[in-house]
Amino acid sequence: MELILKKDVENLGFTDDVVTVKNGYGRNYLIPHGMAVLATPSARKVLDETLKQRAFKEKKVIDGAKEEAEKLNKLVEFKIAAKTGEADKLFGSVTNADLADALEKEGVTIDKKFISIAGGSIKRTGQYEATIRFHREVIETFTFDVVAEAN
Repeated sequence: MELILKKDVENLGFTDDVVTVKNGYGRNYLIPHGMAVLATPSARKVLDETLKQRAFKEKKVIDGAKEEAEKLNKLVEFKIAAKTGEADKLFGSVTNADLADALEKEGVTIDKKFISIAGGSIKRTGQYEATIRFHREVIETFTFDVVAEAN
């Protein structure tokens, strides 16, 4: 079954992509939740026209995303302070939301759902990597340190 995505769907595709999925997944989940529509010939024509109109606007969005990525790349030795116990274990954890908040304070605006930390959440101090998606074409790998909070 071919569908046109109306929203970004994790591990499937981005908005306005034409994807092939199993019938049940499309009929029972994607279409009822408003995430996709059937890829009929008329829907494809509408999609083509929409993509042509969006191409110019998309360039501006990509340029803005690249500017944010440049701000991110200028952050050298980025550290997040967290309360620790014995053996460098954290009280709680550092998540993508915490990283988004810390980056916001440094002037890099990114939504937490576009940040992916390898392994999910962080439970110990040390150096970690996160993949940050500013746009579907602008994806950066960011290295940061989790350090013990000074008491």
